[in-house]
Amino acid sequence: MLVLVVAHAVAALAAPALVRALGRRAFGVLALVPAAAFVWILTQLPDVVAGTPREEVVPWIPALGIDIALRLDPLAATVSLLVTGVGALVLLYCTRYFAAGARGLGRFAGVLTAFAGAMLALVWSDDVFVLYVCWELTTVFSFLLVGQDAQKRASRAAAVQALVVTAAGGLTMLVGLVILADAAGTTRLSDLVAFFAGPAATPAAVTAGVVCVLVGATTKSALVPFHFWLPSAMAAPTPVSAYLHAAAMVKAGVYLVLRLAPGLADVEPWRPLVAALAVTTMLLGGLQALRQHDLKLVLAHGTVSQLGFMILLAGAGTRDAALAALGLVVAHAMFKACLFLVVGVIDRRAGTRDLRELSGLGRRAPVLATAGILGAASMAGLPPLLGFVTKEAAFEAFLHDAYGPAAVPLLVLVVLGSVLTVAYSTRFVWGAFWRKPGVEEVRWQPPGALFPTAPVVLGVGGLVAGVGVTGLAPLLEPYADTLPVSYPALLELAVVPSVGIALGLSVLAVVLGFALGVPAVSARATARHPLAPVRAEITWRGVVHALENTSLRVTALTQRGSLSWVLSTIFAVLVIGPGLVLLVGPELGEVRIDRLADSPFQVLAAAIGAACAIVATRVRRRLGAVLVVGGLGYATALIFALAGAPDVALTQALVETATLVVVVLVLRTLPRDIADRHTPRQRGRRLLIAVPVGLLMTGLGAVALAARNAPAVSAAYPSQAYGFGAGANVVNVTLVDIRAWDTMGELSVIVAAATGVASLVFLHRRSGSPPRAEAQPVVTPSTRAGGWLRAARRGDQDRVLLLEVITRLVFPTMMVVSVYFLFAGHNAPGGGFAGGLVAGLALVVRYVAGGRYELGEAVPVDAGLLLGLGLLCAGGTGVGALLLGGEVLQTAVLEADVPILGNVKFVTSLIFDVGVYLVVVGLVLDVLRSLGAELDRRRLATVSRQEVPS
Repeated sequence: MLVLVVAHAVAALAAPALVRALGRRAFGVLALVPAAAFVWILTQLPDVVAGTPREEVVPWIPALGIDIALRLDPLAATVSLLVTGVGALVLLYCTRYFAAGARGLGRFAGVLTAFAGAMLALVWSDDVFVLYVCWELTTVFSFLLVGQDAQKRASRAAAVQALVVTAAGGLTMLVGLVILADAAGTTRLSDLVAFFAGPAATPAAVTAGVVCVLVGATTKSALVPFHFWLPSAMAAPTPVSAYLHAAAMVKAGVYLVLRLAPGLADVEPWRPLVAALAVTTMLLGGLQALRQHDLKLVLAHGTVSQLGFMILLAGAGTRDAALAALGLVVAHAMFKACLFLVVGVIDRRAGTRDLRELSGLGRRAPVLATAGILGAASMAGLPPLLGFVTKEAAFEAFLHDAYGPAAVPLLVLVVLGSVLTVAYSTRFVWGAFWRKPGVEEVRWQPPGALFPTAPVVLGVGGLVAGVGVTGLAPLLEPYADTLPVSYPALLELAVVPSVGIALGLSVLAVVLGFALGVPAVSARATARHPLAPVRAEITWRGVVHALENTSLRVTALTQRGSLSWVLSTIFAVLVIGPGLVLLVGPELGEVRIDRLADSPFQVLAAAIGAACAIVATRVRRRLGAVLVVGGLGYATALIFALAGAPDVALTQALVETATLVVVVLVLRTLPRDIADRHTPRQRGRRLLIAVPVGLLMTGLGAVALAARNAPAVSAAYPSQAYGFGAGANVVNVTLVDIRAWDTMGELSVIVAAATGVASLVFLHRRSGSPPRAEAQPVVTPSTRAGGWLRAARRGDQDRVLLLEVITRLVFPTMMVVSVYFLFAGHNAPGGGFAGGLVAGLALVVRYVAGGRYELGEAVPVDAGLLLGLGLLCAGGTGVGALLLGGEVLQTAVLEADVPILGNVKFVTSLIFDVGVYLVVVGLVLDVLRSLGAELDRRRLATVSRQEVPS
């Protein structure tokens, strides 16, 4: 099972290359993947139907008890057959739908194939978290498919709307699944359903979880009040509508209700909520379908109506209703996908989908018309098609007390919905294929033999499935039998119905539907129906607009451009939030202070830091304020050193030094003095915020230490560092081995930060890399003589001989020390981060002494290259370990006797540390070139322009 899901992913990745090589014929090759899955599922049906589900479990997050659990039972088999079968036909259909050389075809092919794999994994998922991941994957892929034509504003708007609605519903569903999983004590979906199927009390949390899950199902399956996104999504290409919005994505909500109904249907408010939303959706969608002139919109609103019908049956929680619901899912996927594909052929070959402009197409395209009429007849519930069989079963289910006392009123509304279904089915056939008086016959280009193949197969399939429904029933009944029986006589699917109330209601629905579907009558009857003014999309846009306005007003209130105001707001929220919890919350444990400090020198360092902080509030020069704040950082480093943490102290001191350099570079563009505009009252208000924040942080630290009730995780680090990290420096081994994933994330943040800094300064791309990238200054005899630095002789920097001499002597030493820290850090203080900072500070010295050209001479490569190589080096360590049979980022020790050098031990995590080293050097270089060299270049350019005579 997992192999088939992975095969879809591999095919999706290969799709762009296939399209480049084969053009649109690549869709035919891609169709083999879902077709192979379809065949494999057929081979598993005998065992699955006999009660032996196929299961596969792959450990994913063992610490949380989460596995990639896949399960093929009768319900999953039925839905996955639709996903793979219709998916293969839609991909085959794409070989003729798109024009040769269409823009973005490779991307579309990859995303559509990936969606098929995600939908298949969703149906097979037996873990609530895997289900959620696949659920959101289908949402993302749907967004990409609906917005395929990014040039059209309607496509972009529809894609964003579908993404926001369904993603919000998915997050709500996740909350519900977590609540239910916690109550059941398992994340396995099958076990969760079995737990709630037994007699048990229903706590309020479970009720909330049920509501959250139903919100996710209603957003995905476009039920009221979230139904508006589905018709808007018709901006997508027709194959997307046929697959996602008829046979796959929108069925996910129905599938979820079917999956959970055996366990949760009896939990309040499952049935009342499902019934209210489903019936409203069914009627509203049917009425709206009668008002449309675009054939795709007729089908779209009809899909909304039938999704309501399916969820109404699926949520009943009875055996007969479940059988009818699952049969309707199969029938709907076949006839609605068929009809969408028919519309696609009409659109491509006739040039229009407006039913008012189509005339005489049935005579010009008899094969296509036959497929369309079969699909519409199944949608209307005409015998002997599968749609008729499932509609009869639905009527019988309500007659068999589905929904208990509410069954009869709901049956009346279901019959009314069936009348509307027959009406818009009639409207579709009349609009697409009939000859209309006074309308010129449409110009028709024959579609060839392959183009209509998929809709013909689906249309004929609905007929064959209806006639041979006794062969389909053994696949549907095992799931239905998992639900309680509401009527002594079990419902059976049959193409020849028994004479009774259900058959009479079917006849009534067909007669009234045909009468309402006559074009003239339909236009008059639906022109002013009561629900016509109800436009949920307009309400949605109003809500979004109101949220945008509110966010703008809040931003304008809190983000006034004043740094002091922003910080005051942040600190005030911090004090009000955690501060109140700390004061009035439950008992957090006894706070004890065993000793004030480990040595008197720590008290002295703390006093120095406090003095620096106090002085910083009184200094009026910006540079002086930066220096005293730096003194606070160095005092902190001293405390670390005295506490026996040399690695942390070294890193703190180096970071503080690098920060001082960056701040000083920025200060060059600011006034020298700090403007003193603050009155005593303003300083008093700031004091009222600063003091509580300081006390709060102190209290939080003390409480956090006192609240520990379990042994520290880090207690095992020393033994682990030497055991499988092969290093004596616990801090460094933790960074490059024990918690290497954290370091990878931090490296990514550093690269992103460097890119952000560069993007704020450079207009187009990073400049100032090697000195050759810029025009060189003229070397005159006065600048040619002497010079301890190469670029300092170019005359763009005020020369300080003593500084040049010191730089010439210190720079090589600093670089050697940085390399020493890199290689020695595994067993002694140092590491890639510390070594990179030392190398960066060496570059700072070169820049200060010789200017931007000296910096270019020191490192004649682009900073982005160093950042990329560092990230690649660190990531490659993880991939290499995986390829060698270990775990990702696992350390290996290589030891050998080398002539002259003796015994040499090499630890592969050193390669990871080299990546850290390169990323840090690249970051410092990027900052120096953006905040230093680039600003120098602009300043000199400005001076040159001012010196040019007018």
